[in-house]
Parts: sequence; structure tokens; C-alpha cells
Amino acid sequence: MIKWKGIRWSVHPLFVLVMIGSVMTGYFAELFTLFLIVLVHEIGHVVVARSFDLTVREVKLLPFGGVAEIEDAGSIPAGQDALIAIAGPLQNVWMGLAAWGCGQLGWWDPEWAAYVWQANLMIALFNLLPIYPLDGGKLLQAAFSYGFNYYSMMKWTSRISIVLSFLMIGYALSTAFRPDAGIQLNLLVVGLFLLLTNWTYYRNIPYLFVRFLMHRDRVAVRTIARGALARPIIVNLKQPIIGVVRLLWREQYHLIYLMELEGRIVKVVPEKEVVDRYLTERDPNRAVIELFQ
Repeated sequence: MIKWKGIRWSVHPLFVLVMIGSVMTGYFAELFTLFLIVLVHEIGHVVVARSFDLTVREVKLLPFGGVAEIEDAGSIPAGQDALIAIAGPLQNVWMGLAAWGCGQLGWWDPEWAAYVWQANLMIALFNLLPIYPLDGGKLLQAAFSYGFNYYSMMKWTSRISIVLSFLMIGYALSTAFRPDAGIQLNLLVVGLFLLLTNWTYYRNIPYLFVRFLMHRDRVAVRTIARGALARPIIVNLKQPIIGVVRLLWREQYHLIYLMELEGRIVKVVPEKEVVDRYLTERDPNRAVIELFQ
């Protein structure tokens, strides 16, 4: 692991295994090229993230791309998140076109040019799969942010990612039954890695959600700066406070309306007060009205 430009850069053990295998089989040049392609892919994420004044803490390189850990995750607007995610595959587009052009102009050996642009195409398309933490999974999260509250967005992203990871593993194993093929070991390893990552993500959703709540003040600042209207949320008086905070949307600041079953509004509470009470309350299942009497 090295630190450059204030960012920790590391290589995932999975990439190290691929490197060892490539050296043993005599494909070191191809591996080094793949490493450079992945590195430029991740630099694309970093450049766009920093253009939004976001802090990138670590970039971990994998054989099929990488993971950029942004300190402000959870409070980033969905549009910015989408631009950061797509920036990686866009690097593969220009690199692939450049390699193809070099081959057509005779500057590179045609076979080598074909390998480089095909490697870029493979990495770009693979990263666009809607599986977290691939770029496609982050684009899926950004899209879900406009149709689901934040808690539901995390739940659905992880569920879809787990299902697709299982399908990837199943496909990698299914080729063993073909007479002219065997198990696709690389795809199997990647599928298992994605499955483990998303299972861990699913288990950690409660903790990730608390981190999201702790950064809600940034949403309030952006809402005030835009002069935008607060989004109302109407809840039953007896609804537990944990159920109320799970209704918060990613880019919306809310006013919470506490309503009786008869339809009478008893109290209107700013979102910040509800979040603060939730973070300090020992019993998250207490009725919200008990905290605001």
C-alpha cells in the first residue's frame, strides 16, 4: 500500500493471485497492461470525485476494476454519485478507441492493439453490471435514490446484487457440464467475491444507515442554499421512531407530520429533531409521539 495525493492506493489480494498466475504462465506483459488499464479507470473516479470537493480515502485495485472509498459517502447527491461511477468506464472508452486507432494506423501490432481495446471493453462492460460495488451497482443506487427512500435503496441494491452474484457463480459452474469447457475459475472467484461483499454490505446496512443520518445536516445546508421546499412525511403517532427515520430520502429535507388515526395533525417536527432523538434514544422502538410530547 502506498499513499499518493493524500489517497491510500492498494492492490487487493485477488489481484495479487492473478499477478502470480500471469507470471507463472508467461503473460506478464498482458497483466501489466491490465494493471495500467485498471489504474486509469480508478483515476477517472478520483478526478471526478475531487472535482466535487469530495475526500477520497482509499483506492483498492482489483482485476476487473477497483473500489474508491469516498469519505462523504451517504451524503453525496445521487447525480454526483452517478457521474463519479460512470467516470471509470468512460476512461476505458477513450483508451479502447486509442488502442484501436493505433492498430488501424499501424503504430501497434494488430494483435496487441486488439488485446488492449478488447481488455478495455471487457472491463467497462463488466463494471457496468448492476452489482454493488461495481460502477453499475452504484449507478443502480443513484437511480433507486429517485424512487425509494435511502433505507429501501440500500436494501434493494444489496438484494439485487446478491441475486446477480449467485447467477454469476451458477454460470461459472454450469460450464463444467459442457464437453468442450470447464469451470470458469476467474468468473467463479469474482462471483464469490461479489457475493461476500454484498452479504457483508447487507448485514452492515443498520450501521451504514446511522452514518447516513449523521451526515443529514449537509442535506439541510444544500436545501437552504437552493431555496427548496421541505418534503412532508406523515406518520402515525404510535409509529416507532426507527420506522420514521427510515422514511428519509437521500436528497430531500423533511418536515415530519404526526397525525392521529382520525386525521388530525398533532405536531409538525423538523427532520433534524427526529434524527437527533433517534441517535440519542436507547429504545428505537418507542412511539414517536412519546419523544415529542
